[in-house]
Amino acid sequence: MARYRLKKYRSVRFAASKIFNTQIKMSRSMQTSAREIPSTDTAEITDPVPKIIFSAIQPTGIPHLGNYLGAMKFWVHLQKTEPSSTKLIFSVADLHALTVPQVPELLRKNRLQTLASMLSVGLDETRCTIFMQSEFGTVTELMWILSCTASLGYLSRMTQWKSKANLSSNATFKENNGITAKAKLGLFSYPVLQAADILIHRATHVPVGADQAQHLEFARECATNFNATYSPVLVKPQTLHSPTTRIRSLANPSQKMSKSHPARNSRILVTDTKEQIKEKLTHAVTDSENVISWDPDSRPGVSNLLTIFSAFDESGRTPEKLAEEMKGLGLGDLKHHLTETMEENIKPIRERYNMLISNDNYLEKVASRGLEQAISAGSETMTDVKAALGLT
Repeated sequence: MARYRLKKYRSVRFAASKIFNTQIKMSRSMQTSAREIPSTDTAEITDPVPKIIFSAIQPTGIPHLGNYLGAMKFWVHLQKTEPSSTKLIFSVADLHALTVPQVPELLRKNRLQTLASMLSVGLDETRCTIFMQSEFGTVTELMWILSCTASLGYLSRMTQWKSKANLSSNATFKENNGITAKAKLGLFSYPVLQAADILIHRATHVPVGADQAQHLEFARECATNFNATYSPVLVKPQTLHSPTTRIRSLANPSQKMSKSHPARNSRILVTDTKEQIKEKLTHAVTDSENVISWDPDSRPGVSNLLTIFSAFDESGRTPEKLAEEMKGLGLGDLKHHLTETMEENIKPIRERYNMLISNDNYLEKVASRGLEQAISAGSETMTDVKAALGLT
């Protein structure tokens, strides 16, 4: 029996190694898309066919413009432009939400609101795999396995956990500054869970913004460590460059738009009515000059409104181009035209959201179907991982 298991493991490892080497050759022969920025160490990047794209969003409820324009709109773009062979996987990252204290009733509500919002902005549940992270137990199993080869030093140098713990970006555990009292294990190690989120699906591409680039590199590091220690069964994902739109707070344009800001008028939700949009834009902080110009440094408030306008502009005009064309108009004109443009784009999202959020059964069916698909793909990865570890 032991001889049979050893033979079976060797055959699995040989097959996985063969696939891995084939993928390397394929990736070298394929041209890089204009929207794909390969990470370093390109000789080891795998790029199998079909492409597998993964991304996730935390359940903060109804998305604001920053969430939508910074990530979700690009997901819909991928759905429209990627060939049918490309697998699109999107997760509601509710386990990641636990790194900060949550009110259970509010978290339950936010999970459904986030799911409904993903569908409302245009994601097609028959084209994409959409599921709740917490219901996919296999990912936490892989997280533990990855944590056994993850570098503590690498994790300690990452910046986001320090930011969430209100620590300086150069803080270290060597200093007697109370880090061990402030930082929780979940917050410190959540990049490992992010890596597991990606690697369990053998994602080939991950759309990330500048604030998440460090975490994708860590996921690649986790795959490298496991493959070098055991067997080459994990795929190292490539960075998929998304045209990041940085939306600033309407109340304080020096900060990004966020739900953590106490003022509701600081953000526009994708379900806001035309009246709400108009009111928020009317009170948006600009400056004393009643002219329209593009100058992010000197006129951040006005430039933020132009950035939002550009993101919704169907003709693809840049903020600079819009400012040039609106030369001679006042800020009231800018806010009026922006209100009309946003209402035209947000109205379909709002109407679909209002229809979906009252249909819990449908939302649960979508999440259940997506979970089945995630489990199916994840179980294949875990079979190879466990074989490499000697757990089967």
